[in-house]
Amino acid sequence: MAEKLLEIKNVSKIFRIGGMIRGKKLVAVDDVSLSIDSDKPVILSIVGESGCGKSTLCKMVLRLHQPDMGDITLLGRSYKDKKGYDPKQFRLDVQPIFQNPYESFSARKTVDSYLYNTALRLGIAKNRAEADQKVDEALKSVGMSLAVVKGKYPTQFSGGELQRVSIARALITQPKLIIADEPVAAIDASMKMNIVNLFKDLKEKYNVSFIYITHDLSTAYYVSDYIATLYRGCLIEYGPAKEIMDEPAHPYTELLMNAVPRVGDKWKEDLVMPDMEDKEFSIEYCKFAPRCPYATDECRKERPKETYLSDERKVLCYHPLNNGSK
Repeated sequence: MAEKLLEIKNVSKIFRIGGMIRGKKLVAVDDVSLSIDSDKPVILSIVGESGCGKSTLCKMVLRLHQPDMGDITLLGRSYKDKKGYDPKQFRLDVQPIFQNPYESFSARKTVDSYLYNTALRLGIAKNRAEADQKVDEALKSVGMSLAVVKGKYPTQFSGGELQRVSIARALITQPKLIIADEPVAAIDASMKMNIVNLFKDLKEKYNVSFIYITHDLSTAYYVSDYIATLYRGCLIEYGPAKEIMDEPAHPYTELLMNAVPRVGDKWKEDLVMPDMEDKEFSIEYCKFAPRCPYATDECRKERPKETYLSDERKVLCYHPLNNGSK
């Protein structure tokens, strides 16, 4: 069996809200398991409405949060192995792209300075001349060039252009994995598909896998090889993107399919029910049962275990809509 590029194993993250005595525990990520193989680059989209745990999971993969339970391994190396952790190698292997490109660059520094720092400090280039070449190559791969970018400040670029620079910066290290957290959320609608198209092209050109965090379901459908749906911190459905979108197996996924039919549409904030939110996070049985039109007594007694509909598809539901026979 090929070594896994990334393996997330029964990972949970718990935050405490309020004081130590009267405060509440919020299980932001609840016993999630996912993996990405190393033999073929893929785009895995993690989808769900605001507050479902997408970004928290992303930050754990980036080592910005530490799991409270479970483990994450990268190329067979456990995140728990503190002695064997090499920060420089990790930054070479894993690169982030964040939601708002203007927050990734200081208005006081030229954009190209960030690209040069990545190339020189991580040892990608030995000198300025080599850095020029590496930076220019990365920029050209996203439809820009060093000649266009050099000496300019973030305010001289549109949001879409600056996000392209962020992608180029991530590519300089030739990483094995890029974590893109809502990368098109702050970009004009006309530019979203251009950025998403880049991910598809770069996946093959650079042999790099992507984790695409989004609540823009139509771009997820277009760009993804696999989709994982989160609800209240739980992984409720996972599988090949086309199967998930065409025949959702979980009632929540079905709800999302019906709610977001067009490119660029998002789940609106009022889809979240604030008066139920705290209670749903702490529910010990199926967290979607209070909203589910198909819920039975069984659903309200105990949390369902993962049901495999095929080798690549699983759902956390007692009564999956699609039993895998189609």
